[in-house]
Amino acid sequence: MAPPQRILFPPEKICMDWQQRQRAGAGLHNLGNMCFLNSILQCLTYTPPLANYLLSREHSQSCHQQGFCMMCRMEDHVNKVLHSSNSAIHPWAVISVLTRIGEHFQLGMQEDAHEFLRYTVDAMQRACLSGTSE
Repeated sequence: MAPPQRILFPPEKICMDWQQRQRAGAGLHNLGNMCFLNSILQCLTYTPPLANYLLSREHSQSCHQQGFCMMCRMEDHVNKVLHSSNSAIHPWAVISVLTRIGEHFQLGMQEDAHEFLRYTVDAMQRACLSGTSE
């Protein structure tokens, strides 16, 4: 197998455990048929290696992407959830860009959680790759 052309996250920088002890963050309000989105956001928010990176705000500090950036949106979301004193929040950071994640996603329509995960991770990967040099 050929080595990767680029390494976005060197293995030595990836921490599989929480870097800071986290209490349970805010829940997410269901805005009508949006449980597919909420379940995926909860899974991503509580995945320690991803959450550690998003909580550091490392991406947004060096992001040069014009307009929509899924990593910046996820940073906003994860920081809001884990630092909120509210019991639940509206996930507007992600809902407001639903059609940018996948043009067929619509507010209030039932969708497949697995499909939303695939589109979200793909958008996050594109955001990371667009910020690297060849």
